[in-house]
Amino acid sequence: MSTQRTGLNPEAKHEEDYSKVTLGFWVYLMTDCVLFASLFATYLVLRNNTNGGPGASELFSLPYVLVETLLLLTSSFVSGLALLAMHRNNRKQVLWLLGITALLGMTFLAMELVEFRHLVTEGHSWTQSAFLSSYFTLVGTHGLHIAAGLIWLVILAVAIYFKGTTMHNVRRLSLFSMFWHFLDIVWIFIFSVVYMLGAL
Repeated sequence: MSTQRTGLNPEAKHEEDYSKVTLGFWVYLMTDCVLFASLFATYLVLRNNTNGGPGASELFSLPYVLVETLLLLTSSFVSGLALLAMHRNNRKQVLWLLGITALLGMTFLAMELVEFRHLVTEGHSWTQSAFLSSYFTLVGTHGLHIAAGLIWLVILAVAIYFKGTTMHNVRRLSLFSMFWHFLDIVWIFIFSVVYMLGAL
């Protein structure tokens, strides 16, 4: 059956499908907002329940976390540049920028894991107190999102490498960029609430 006989416009149908995907992705981000809001609330309630152990000001290194923050902020900026390059149909530049984004994201995640390992080896694991349980849960959940984003980024880069700057890939990159910026915003809240507030 032809497109004219069914009255369907393939381009309009594709736009409609993309709109549904975008709406669904926004709904997902909203559920993630609820998840992180719950974890933040839990942390704020439990942050002083140290079970006689050290608190945030004694455990966390603000300069170290500041480096992590700068890495993630820069990766978010670079992912935005990749999206702009995608709109200019510059596949080579897109891949380079996505590579830099991935490298910055992996460095951030590696530093977070080093921080976790240091705390655990010093005897400050999530089992020591309610404060540390809430800390590891909040920061660890964000780290898991970063890891998932990096996997998504690699798959997306492979698709762009083989298929180019197609409209489908442009839209995929737009959704990824939205997700990565969201994680950036969540980390700013973590930096402010967990580390900055803990340093006071």
